[in-house]
Amino acid sequence: MANTILITGATGHQGGAVLRHLASRGGFRLRAMTRKPEGDAAKKLATLGAEIVKGDYDEPGSVERALEGAWGVFAVQNTWEAGVEKEEEQGKQFAKLAKERGVRHFVYTSVGSAHRSTGIPHFDNKYRVEQTVKAMGFPSHVIIRPVFFMENLLGPWFLQGDKLVTAMDPATKLQMIAVDDIGKFGALAFQQAEKLAGQEIDIAGDSVTMPEAAAAIGRTLGRPITYQRIPIEAVRANSADFAIMLEWFERVGYDADIPTLEARYGIRPRTFEEWLKTIPTESGERSLGG
Repeated sequence: MANTILITGATGHQGGAVLRHLASRGGFRLRAMTRKPEGDAAKKLATLGAEIVKGDYDEPGSVERALEGAWGVFAVQNTWEAGVEKEEEQGKQFAKLAKERGVRHFVYTSVGSAHRSTGIPHFDNKYRVEQTVKAMGFPSHVIIRPVFFMENLLGPWFLQGDKLVTAMDPATKLQMIAVDDIGKFGALAFQQAEKLAGQEIDIAGDSVTMPEAAAAIGRTLGRPITYQRIPIEAVRANSADFAIMLEWFERVGYDADIPTLEARYGIRPRTFEEWLKTIPTESGERSLGG
């Protein structure tokens, strides 16, 4: 019988991308953990052949049941939903439960540069989860560290009408990656479990400034989009964590080795412009969902 992989966050961005890529390649039994097994998103995953199971990080019993018989797991938590402290608690507890239930291969998606003492709350907490995963002593594990999501730039925190808005210096280059490409690396971590065991992989597809990103979005939409820099205090008023991250982007920044990824892993992540071309169109205009 094929090895069973439990995928957390299966109805979300990263978990969903990993599940889709594993489903397209075959070779595993896929089990999708969700809090809403009767929801439309879960039903869509079922059409890909995934077993849908109910599981909630805040209900350990449900997680234990979801883990039963799993050879591997894909673990992801959501800072913006759970909060920094809760995300860390969830990540550590899940690793411990997975070990107790006999999981053999643990794949954890963290964040780019988590191991570099960034001082960013939602980076540092993921590094502490990484340390817990390694301390568990799984027969094999892989840690994937994606940088800033390209999808974020089309969300309301950044794209506002005909403006791309944030507090970053216009000259700052920001590494970013498409969520679907995270799914490719996540799937590979299971397909090549033995080869990649113990690896910690920072992944990115492009490095662009905010004015460059605004111009690329404008070309895709067929209308001018310009970059507007706002004071960092305006960001801090909404989220101190987010402001600290933007300040770190300017001062230090991610350091994923983009040119070597294809040679090492056989995956060439898309550039920002390549990714923009994949956004579905509606009524002749690119959809800004995501």
